[in-house]
Amino acid sequence: MENQTQQQYDRVIAQCRTLFLAKTHDYGTAWRILRLPSITDQLYIKAQRIRSIQEKGTQLVADGVEDEFVAIVNYCLIALMQQRLPADAPLDLEAAAVARAYDEQVAENRQLLFAKNHDYGEAWRQMRIESITDIILMKLHRTKQIEDLGGQTKVSEGVEANYRDMLNYAVFVLIKMGMGEL
Repeated sequence: MENQTQQQYDRVIAQCRTLFLAKTHDYGTAWRILRLPSITDQLYIKAQRIRSIQEKGTQLVADGVEDEFVAIVNYCLIALMQQRLPADAPLDLEAAAVARAYDEQVAENRQLLFAKNHDYGEAWRQMRIESITDIILMKLHRTKQIEDLGGQTKVSEGVEANYRDMLNYAVFVLIKMGMGEL
């Protein structure tokens, strides 16, 4: 099963990466202007829209739920890249540097995913997509609280761990929706 998950994970990420790099071509690195709380709020908007569509059973805007989960993957990667950049990094980054940073964060997340997947025994495969949406929203509320505390927590892992978990949960959903298939 783990080999199947690795292949599905890689296929999903490859599709997310293709879209991200195409948008980088079109928009440059406009995302660099966003502070982490703004990225968190953008993630919240995406997750809340998904939940709203799930609850109502219909949508009026063309972008589908799958597109929103892809956006969650990419915004989490934006947050992780943004965290690693020095404060004086330029707003405009070269596409090759962005691709490298994207790939570095994916590699780190992939390692975390398979460590957790080993320990949890792929329990996510038995979860409902709606439950995963709720977990992502919960992690967003946690992230907002940590940001409001200025990162001064007593026992939590911090915002990076939440971004990484949300990224992996979004990939799980995309696998469950069939994006990871050949």
